Amino acid sequence: MTTNPYGRLLARDVFLADLRDPGAVLGGLVRTPGVTNKVLHTVVCIAFDMPDDYAIQDSDGRTVDNDDSQLATGHYLLVSDRPVRVSQQQYFTRSLSIATGPRLESFKQQVRARDGRCVVSKVPSPGPQLDIWVGFETAHIVPLAYNSEWNRRGFPDLVSIPPPPPRHNDTINSVQNGLLLQSSFHALFDSYNFSILPDDNYKIVFFTPDVYGLAGTYLDRELLDDERRPLDAFLRWHFEQAVLCNVRGSGEPAFDQDFPPQSDMMADIMASPKAAERMEFELFTRLGASQILSE
Repeated sequence: MTTNPYGRLLARDVFLADLRDPGAVLGGLVRTPGVTNKVLHTVVCIAFDMPDDYAIQDSDGRTVDNDDSQLATGHYLLVSDRPVRVSQQQYFTRSLSIATGPRLESFKQQVRARDGRCVVSKVPSPGPQLDIWVGFETAHIVPLAYNSEWNRRGFPDLVSIPPPPPRHNDTINSVQNGLLLQSSFHALFDSYNFSILPDDNYKIVFFTPDVYGLAGTYLDRELLDDERRPLDAFLRWHFEQAVLCNVRGSGEPAFDQDFPPQSDMMADIMASPKAAERMEFELFTRLGASQILSE
């Protein structure tokens, strides 16, 4: 297995620095379709601790308005009355999480029943008619492994459609914390290659080059008008994590998820960056699939 610690950094064509020290790059991103000036302002306020009266300038000294104009590639300077500090918000290491177990059965069935297709690509599944779901997977927005973070954020109080009894207190497995995705998009979602920005009309924002032609598209009204829809707070959490992963500093390592048969997955993980965090994620994902984890 290979892990590329620089993949997110190498793809960047937008670079961010403090006006006080323009040569010291503090972060950056890839300008994909749909990444507007407004999106830039949103990610800057997540990746950095910015005061309310901050501004962004382009390399020519022009102020970048918080509007829907397509962002240009290049260098941008953050203007503040104090030195710009990188956000210390915690990033939660995540890899592709496909878990099975009794705890997840109602989650899987309810997400399938609500969506019936990949909510990102809009490709329909034959599942609703034939009960064939090959190539489609139910994805947690806030992952099962981070039950403590789920509770710390007060997310259980936001859930209005819990799983059916006897697992009704198992709110992280609510249909409101799930999406049906094609397998490839599930992997990209769990790796934070793209996310959904609820504060910009549920725009699909890619943080890595988009080979699918879906960057800048939106979740559709059929899903958003459903009372079982994914909640904004959960989507916002995922978007914030995607920003921390891709925009802050040099970005987080891009993990290889391809484990061929007979390969030693645990040994490969232990030889990669952030081995302890990844092992903890794998352990709690597997344990959490079969039992409710305590905080």
